[in-house]
Amino acid sequence: MTSGLAAVRGRTVSIDVTASATPQDGFDDFRREWEAQVGEPWPLNRLDVTASSDFKVRFQAVAAVDVVIADAYSASYVGRTVPDHETGRWVAVHRLRHGSWRFGRLDGRGEDLTFEAGTLIVRHDVPEFFEIPYGSAADLLFLPARAVAPLPGGKPIVGSADTAEVRVLMAHAQMIRETVCDLTPTGLWAARGALVELVRGAMRRELDAVEPLLAPALLRAAMEIADQHLTDPELTPTMLARKLNVSVRTLHRAFAAATAGEPVAAYIRRRRLEQARMELAAPRHRPGVSEVAARYQFADGSHFIRAFKAQYGQTPAEFARASSPLDRWLHPLR
Repeated sequence: MTSGLAAVRGRTVSIDVTASATPQDGFDDFRREWEAQVGEPWPLNRLDVTASSDFKVRFQAVAAVDVVIADAYSASYVGRTVPDHETGRWVAVHRLRHGSWRFGRLDGRGEDLTFEAGTLIVRHDVPEFFEIPYGSAADLLFLPARAVAPLPGGKPIVGSADTAEVRVLMAHAQMIRETVCDLTPTGLWAARGALVELVRGAMRRELDAVEPLLAPALLRAAMEIADQHLTDPELTPTMLARKLNVSVRTLHRAFAAATAGEPVAAYIRRRRLEQARMELAAPRHRPGVSEVAARYQFADGSHFIRAFKAQYGQTPAEFARASSPLDRWLHPLR
């Protein structure tokens, strides 16, 4: 993982060993694929295979300078890791999206812990026992321990993943995953630096909302929250600012800087219209115009019709008719 930083560029990694015959085959295939795609050996602890072990995972990631950002899915991962190198060189950040994750220290200095979806875990990469059931999925970050603040007492930090600092951290991590191959070396270092600062903030449960470099991540996090609450009557710029623990002014500034001046309220309205349009185009069980208008919080049907026509050049009813399979069959050249 760029131990010598000889080539400061991003690399994408995609590994699927969910069909491996044995745990050893799975882990060996995983490490070979990692080295082939990244150009360096797998930097973390190796799997110690026993009769009760299993290793079937799907792993998509980017390696950016000296950090790894990954999306991991478990078909079955049971076993323990043993050190290939100096223990504690890496800090791992987990955001569990589905399923659960149980692990325990092999040295007897900590109890077995089980975490469910919606949990954030920050821990050192130390020899541990793992049990990750089928269908579990997590966002993972691996960073050099020297780059982040020490873990208090060396113990894992555990908390909710539904906090402002974690939302912004994961939004930034996702942006790196999407753009890593297009970033210049300078841009990659800047993205990596912002990621480290956001991890430190998540560990302290703090968010530096006024840092200009974090405005794109703040914007991305706000958009994700808005997209999840498009049918919520409480969705407003004030609600988004409250969920992200920033001022409304800071939120507006992030939108103005990163979306060519589109205000927060305009983004919410546009996304509601886009979702309404998708529902009106449904091939079956299509809702009525008034039902869609109410679901997406338009004041009344006429207000929805005016907004829809201004956005798409036709009324909702005209669009729904044009989207009908029967209409397309009757008027194939229209």
